[in-house]
Amino acid sequence: MKPVYKRILLKLSGEVLAGEAGHGINFDMVNGICSKIKEVADLGVQIGIVVGGGNFWRGRSSGDMDRTRADHMGMLATVINCLALQEGLIQAGNDAVVMTALDIQRMALPFNKDEAVRYMENGRIVIFGCGTGSPLFSTDSGAALRAIETECDIFFKATNVDGVYDKDPNKFPDAVKYDELTYDEILEKHLGVMDNTAAALAGNSRLPVLVFNLNDPENIKRAVLGENIGTIVK
Repeated sequence: MKPVYKRILLKLSGEVLAGEAGHGINFDMVNGICSKIKEVADLGVQIGIVVGGGNFWRGRSSGDMDRTRADHMGMLATVINCLALQEGLIQAGNDAVVMTALDIQRMALPFNKDEAVRYMENGRIVIFGCGTGSPLFSTDSGAALRAIETECDIFFKATNVDGVYDKDPNKFPDAVKYDELTYDEILEKHLGVMDNTAAALAGNSRLPVLVFNLNDPENIKRAVLGENIGTIVK
């Protein structure tokens, strides 16, 4: 089995770490994901990870709260998930390091592009926290930014659906799945795959994005091996 990508950025939602509970962290779920990431790392693939914080906090649902403060809380929520992933990866036998866009040096290293690439080249998995480090940007934007900065071959967006549809497949049984899309089509059709900033960043840098279902963690390995899963955005 030979991987088709040398270096990947894997974006995980915070909710996927919560499992069926929908909030908090389910370490059985974390360990299952980390064991599959270990299999991918063992193939020689260099891995960066961005994780959201929606299992603890969603700034957009904070009512009348100041948006900047709410987004700062969301950034801190991502750090909790980063540390949980780091622990799961270490227990699975990976060497993992957390780098954050905000300085929290007792818990994580400050993000530095050259150091991140060096870690990945040396076989360490790098987990990026705090999104872009600025409010008003989603973790999708943070993932696209880190993928571009660290010169990843592809951005894997692992979700709770098996690709991109013309409408919500959970609500509409006649929803049609796309096998391939362009960034222009995402924006024109308002498909909601990722926010417009993330789409613009990835599109302008010609970074492909593969959207696939993480309900089966084996899909991470399938994606790395080039199997036909999910929806590819070019």
